[in-house]
Amino acid sequence: MMRAAVPLLVSLIIPLIPSMPPAFGRVPVLNVEMTCKTRAADAKMLHSTPAQSMADCVRDEDAAKQQLSALWPSSSAHIRNQCESDARSLGTNSYLDILTCVQIAEELKADADKKAAKK
Repeated sequence: MMRAAVPLLVSLIIPLIPSMPPAFGRVPVLNVEMTCKTRAADAKMLHSTPAQSMADCVRDEDAAKQQLSALWPSSSAHIRNQCESDARSLGTNSYLDILTCVQIAEELKADADKKAAKK
C-alpha cells in the first residue's frame, strides 16, 4: 500500500518544496538489513503476511541500489536531494523508494521540458 502512495506523493511534493544543497553526486547510504527487518516487523504488527523473505528483501534493495547508482549522477541535484529527504522524513529509508521517486521525478521533469519546448 505504501508503494502505491509514493508516486502520488512524489508528484505532489517535489514541486512544492524548495531545493536543498547539492548531494555532491553520492548515493545515500542506507541500512538495508534494518529496512527489511522494519518491513517484516510492520507486517507482523499489522497481522499481515510479509511480502517477501528477508533474503528477497535484501536482494531487491541491493538491486535497487545498483540501479540508483547508475541513475543518480545524471539526475538533477534538486531531485536527488528531494527524494533522499522525502525518504528520511517519511521513515522509509529504502533504495526501492528512492529509486522510484527519482524515476518518477525525472519522468515528470522530462514531460514538462517537452511541453515547454513545444510552446
